[in-house]
Amino acid sequence: MRLARRGFILGSAALLSGCATAATQTTVNVAAQTRPQITVPQPVLPSRAPEIITAELNSTRQLDPRGQIRPELLQRAQAALETHSRKITKRDRMYLVDFKKFSGDERLYEVDLQGGAVTLMRTCHGRGSDPSHTGFAQNFSNRPDSHMSSVGAFATAGASFGAQQGPNVLLDGLENSNDRARERAIIIHGADYADPAFLAREGKLGRSYGCFSVAHHDLPGLRERMGEGRLLFAWA
Repeated sequence: MRLARRGFILGSAALLSGCATAATQTTVNVAAQTRPQITVPQPVLPSRAPEIITAELNSTRQLDPRGQIRPELLQRAQAALETHSRKITKRDRMYLVDFKKFSGDERLYEVDLQGGAVTLMRTCHGRGSDPSHTGFAQNFSNRPDSHMSSVGAFATAGASFGAQQGPNVLLDGLENSNDRARERAIIIHGADYADPAFLAREGKLGRSYGCFSVAHHDLPGLRERMGEGRLLFAWA
């Protein structure tokens, strides 16, 4: 019994000394077991102000660091942000459409204006802009019933829902080239002819009546992120 009790005491002492840090380690003996526990004060670290990352700091980062956007398109879009600053009230991201590119290519760009990153998607052009269905938009118009795409700066006007197209994002045209967008019901909506299956079968996207149609799986996220007061800039 004496050996067992002695082994128990030595084992307890080993455990206690193993939990002590190098800065606070003390000698532990049997007598110390009966003493009141002594709290060793911890070193006080100097306080430091929390890191603050602001939109102003982030705005100094390079936009499109991988060079995915045509430089002229990016420059025109940045100029439009300033020209239409009263209508474009949200400066966290913007959307660009490059109508010079083939419809099967990713030509709808979501640009993070704070971090600089770019997300690519596909979008359609109007039937009247490409009457031979070559996959390239050639003509643009602001005229009702032209079924052509319009170019220039648009302001997103919030999520909506239509009887024909279902969930969508409304757009307000800000220039002479597109200021009849509401009258023409030019919106962003999902379409079967913008889905990957259509592209795989036909080799190009289908055509809209002038709307920026997108794949069904892209629409929910776009609809939430676009919101109201952000720039969509389309150019050829």
